[in-house]
Amino acid sequence: MNQAQTIAQLRLASQHLSGTTSHSKLETPQEIVSWMGAIQAQDYAMAKWAIGIRLKGYSEKRIEAAFNQGEMIRTHVLRPTWHFVSPENIRWMLALSAGKIKAMSKARDRDLEITDALYSKSNQTIQKALEGMQLTREELATELQKAGIEVNASRMVHFMMRAEVEGIVCSGALKGKSHTYALLDERVAPAKPLHKEEALAKLAQIYFNSHGPASLQDFVWWSGLSVSDAKQALGNIQTTLSSEIMNEQTYWKSQSANNVSVEPPVHLLPAFDEYLISYRDRQAALSQAHYRKIISSNGIFRPVIIADRQVIGLWKKPASQKKPIVFDFFDAPDAFTLNQVHEAGDRFVSFSILSSITG
Repeated sequence: MNQAQTIAQLRLASQHLSGTTSHSKLETPQEIVSWMGAIQAQDYAMAKWAIGIRLKGYSEKRIEAAFNQGEMIRTHVLRPTWHFVSPENIRWMLALSAGKIKAMSKARDRDLEITDALYSKSNQTIQKALEGMQLTREELATELQKAGIEVNASRMVHFMMRAEVEGIVCSGALKGKSHTYALLDERVAPAKPLHKEEALAKLAQIYFNSHGPASLQDFVWWSGLSVSDAKQALGNIQTTLSSEIMNEQTYWKSQSANNVSVEPPVHLLPAFDEYLISYRDRQAALSQAHYRKIISSNGIFRPVIIADRQVIGLWKKPASQKKPIVFDFFDAPDAFTLNQVHEAGDRFVSFSILSSITG
């Protein structure tokens, strides 16, 4: 293997997509989310598949049940965008992310005429409305209006994100097809706060164990940390990692991240999967020639086909169970690869069909 193939091969293993490693015994959605640290989840349906593809024997229905029971939480954290995080990690991750997220919203807050005093009022209103309840965004908007707070779609995004990053709310169980919010204190057990240095080290340890080999620049991108904080975090844990210079770049990984499968599997990865999105430099798996086919100019990551560690095309889930998956290959695959791709498609269909069974 060349250096790019080595990086991609090890990443497949560390992300629980192939190989036999110390984390191969992860058996539940919560364990996968905890291992990965955070799984990007603005596309909720695809994010469930991001978990399912890393587990054996789990249907979409079982993963959704785990979500409804609070085994993983969906909230804004890190960069920030929607992520699945585990309950044991959510409080310190929010604390680590909150300052930067608030700073990023200040200019837009002014445009929306949202002041700190108004945030305080909206937080109090939301907290009171959610006591013993789980409500949709629309239901919370009604409560804010009753309290004399003007709302629109943009303002609600800011009000709810502020309540999230301040540790007031998190995701609740689905209400039909609608997402709800719940009080974090009612959804997640209390935990001892971590000092910033401890939280930085923990975040770095999680990232390089679950996503390595990765560079410092990759970690800065994934975590949303400043370069100085990311350097401090890596410096605090680098004795627990191994490093190697590849392609004139230093890559860090778990010291046990060496035992991987000889033949990497073929996968239909979901939109925004961590295999691509969690690195600033994605050339190990994605050719620059196909970059814009996979990642749009506004940052949308499309579902991809992975074969021999590389992105070889796009796929689209069927509109109904009676229609086939649509494949769009960059180049025509050989018969063996095509057969593997169809087998990967069968795994996705089984995952989705099982979720539709009722009773």
